[in-house]
Amino acid sequence: MKEEQITFSSGELTLEAMIARPTISTVERGAVICHPHPLYGGSMYNNVVEAALEAMWRLGWATLRFNFRGVGQSGGEHGGGSGEADDAAAAMRFMARELALSPQKMVLAGYSFGAMAALNAASKFTDLGALVLIALPLRMADADTLRQFNAPLVLAAGGRDNYCPPAQLQAIHQALGSRAHLKIIPGADHFFGGYEAELTDALESMLKSI
Repeated sequence: MKEEQITFSSGELTLEAMIARPTISTVERGAVICHPHPLYGGSMYNNVVEAALEAMWRLGWATLRFNFRGVGQSGGEHGGGSGEADDAAAAMRFMARELALSPQKMVLAGYSFGAMAALNAASKFTDLGALVLIALPLRMADADTLRQFNAPLVLAAGGRDNYCPPAQLQAIHQALGSRAHLKIIPGADHFFGGYEAELTDALESMLKSI
């Protein structure tokens, strides 16, 4: 799907982004995807972000990926997590306005640090369509944290992920019940190098069911 370079506002900051819109006249879903840690080279051009984009494009969704404050051409500086959650919330509001979609048609996704930013941003909304958390760092979140959200949850991690241990994520999945969907990618670590196609297929399969 073709992407267009745009900017949007997060408070007083201007953030750079890429938006993709399907050619069909009516957009059924819109998704915002948050990238991994800015201080460790994370940006919207990350391989896992692009794997998630591919899954959503296969389903005909509109997508928005963006650079957090202080990354690339985005204004400002690293916000310690809270600023990035504000950026994710601003991206969701922008995308919903741009596509004239209700919150129930909007999906918020993130990978690693971006999953934590998405999780924190989700608390600012009611009736989200879904929350997609890829390799969520589990030292900062647990089942009780995720129970706060009524939206469907899509969870993914590598089978060799030390930051999102699969056994711990499986226990969280079981505690959350039927509204949570989980896929562990055997062999993949936290960075999914060489496993991008498997991640795309897994996300597409889970996202079809929400």
